[in-house]
Amino acid sequence: MHDLASLIDHTLLRADAVAAEFSRLCDEARTHGFATVCVPSAWVRFCAERVAESSAGVTTVIGFPLGCVSTAAKVAEAQQAVRDGATELDVVVHLGALRDRHYRTVAQDLGAVVQAADGRVVKVILETGALTPELIRVGAALAQSAGAQFVKTSTGFGPGGATIEAVALLRETVCSQIGVKASGGIRDEAAARAMVAAGATRLGTSAGVSIVQGTASTSSY
Repeated sequence: MHDLASLIDHTLLRADAVAAEFSRLCDEARTHGFATVCVPSAWVRFCAERVAESSAGVTTVIGFPLGCVSTAAKVAEAQQAVRDGATELDVVVHLGALRDRHYRTVAQDLGAVVQAADGRVVKVILETGALTPELIRVGAALAQSAGAQFVKTSTGFGPGGATIEAVALLRETVCSQIGVKASGGIRDEAAARAMVAAGATRLGTSAGVSIVQGTASTSSY
């Protein structure tokens, strides 16, 4: 199932996760050929060292999971992540500003993170479960205009995870050069393939090994 493995951001974002778990995550990414490991920013340097000389990159999350931290805080976190070896940054949109239709605030916030990423891939987490279809479209358009390379459904910690409908809506909203990452609740091969069929070009899941091995997982992300 290498076709799926190469789309997976192998994810561990639990606050109580320990070094041995991150080491195992990196080993699994190397073994199975996952696109990246996705980890909190404090673990970027640790994981970058462990996936060095493999095809796996390191994704980290910015302003996670709420998104409503200051732009300066997001920028500082992004800059440190880049210094530590992150290859991709998943930034949470300022959800309250988007729902208030303060679109300039959202655009400036995302643009600052894209600039801080210094050429690294940026994925914008829209938390689609908290948005109307109209605001999903607007958020995706703002992410594209800000220079992000992906739009992403969910943090996995918010109201609902990825859905076929949200993935399809994102895919039809952004241009073909912009990727769509489905995340939250993808626990098996069938769910993964359904997201890809709907238009996902990246999958965020902590069940990557189960997906590629065709076994069941109880993972929540």
